[in-house]
Amino acid sequence: MQIQQALSAACSALGLERLDAQLLLLHALGRPQNDRAWLLAHDSDPLDAATEMRYINLTRRRAAGTPLAYLTGQREFYGLTLQVDARVLDPRPDTETLVDWALEHLTPQGSVIDLGTGSGAIALALKSQRPQARVEAVDASPEALAVAQANAQRLALDVPFHLGNWLEGLQGTFALIVSNPPYIAEDDPHLEALGHEPRLALSSGPDGLDALRTIVAQAPARLQAGGWLLLEHGWDQAAAVRALLTQAGFGQVQSRRDLAGIERCSGGQWLPG
Repeated sequence: MQIQQALSAACSALGLERLDAQLLLLHALGRPQNDRAWLLAHDSDPLDAATEMRYINLTRRRAAGTPLAYLTGQREFYGLTLQVDARVLDPRPDTETLVDWALEHLTPQGSVIDLGTGSGAIALALKSQRPQARVEAVDASPEALAVAQANAQRLALDVPFHLGNWLEGLQGTFALIVSNPPYIAEDDPHLEALGHEPRLALSSGPDGLDALRTIVAQAPARLQAGGWLLLEHGWDQAAAVRALLTQAGFGQVQSRRDLAGIERCSGGQWLPG
C-alpha cells in the first residue's frame, strides 16, 4: 500500500479527519509530527508491512475514540511539545485562553500556582513565558504528577510540583491562582465519549461545580491582596462561576471567551476589606 492510499483509506473507511490520519502515519513511520510536507512529497512511496500494520492499528484505535495525543504520545500546547498518556487529561486548545489571561496578570517576578496540573500544560506554558516568575503546581494524582515532572525535566523548566487536593495544606501566598479543574456533571452523557481519559480529571459532582466551589472557597487564604483567581469551566457554567466568585468576596469578576466565542474562563481579584 502506498502512503496516499493508506491516508485515503483511513479517511474514507474509518472517517478520520485528514490531519489525524497524517499525524498517525507520521508516528507510524517514526517521523516528526511537523513533517506533513514529507508525506505529500512521498505520497507514492510504498509502506512496508510492519509500518502498514502499525498504522492500521493506530487508525482503528483513533476511530474508536482514543485521543490522538494518547496514540502519538504528545500534544502541542502553547508552543510546547508535551508528552501525554492516559494518566492525564489531553490538553485542549481552549485552555490556551486561560494561559493568555494569566499572562496578563503574571508579572516577570510574580508568583502563580496551577491547581490540578495534569500534564503540567498550564504551569509549564506560564513558566516558558515568565522564566523569572515563581510557578508551582499541584495535583491529587501521583500518576499525573509523574507525567508533569517528566515534561518539566525534558523542557528544562523549573516548576515545583506538589501532591495534594487543590490548595489544602499548602503554605505561603501567590499573586495568581489558576486552574482547569474537572467541571463535567457526574451524570453527563458526554462522559461516555471521554471514556479514554481519567474520570478524576473530568467529573465533579452532580452539577460539575464541586471542584470549582472548593477552589473558590480556599483561594482567599492563599492569594496576596490584589491577586487574581482564574478558572476554566464548562461552556454553560460562566454565570454560575461568576456568582461563586462574587459570593466569596472577589471583585472585578468577569469571564473570557475562547476562539469559538464561548465563555470559557471566569475570574476575579481578591481585595480584602
